Amino acid sequence: MFQKAYGEKPLWMIGFWLWSLMFSFIHIFLVSMDIWSRIQNYKRFKDHLFQHGFSPKIVDYYKGSKCQRMALSTAAKELGMESQIKNYFRESGIKWYHFVPQFMIQDPLFPLKKHFWSRTFLEKYYEPKFQFRNAHKIPANVRSKTAEQIV
Repeated sequence: MFQKAYGEKPLWMIGFWLWSLMFSFIHIFLVSMDIWSRIQNYKRFKDHLFQHGFSPKIVDYYKGSKCQRMALSTAAKELGMESQIKNYFRESGIKWYHFVPQFMIQDPLFPLKKHFWSRTFLEKYYEPKFQFRNAHKIPANVRSKTAEQIV
């Protein structure tokens, strides 16, 4: 559509289709980077939950974003702690329909802050500390012990 508009349409149509094209490519990049960051969060959450068990401190840091809550919930579910996480979210007043992150409402200038970009799209690679392929064989009461005792 941009090519057609470029050759025969008025300037505003060219601008519209160019904006649409750019938005599509930028959106694909941002979605890919968001997925990357949530995978890194998931690995970090899972290691933390495996080592230390449930901790409101770590949950509070990431409860503002629906995507981060989903990564945390997935890690907790795989380690048998899903009910604790869900109860904590319920007690915190977080509902299933809270999609917009809290920080976006509290600070409308968030896109101008480095912290937003590094935490949302540019999360550093996290090397998992444990191999969880055999974690299902470890009893739930042993999982909360320190990693040195287990591995």
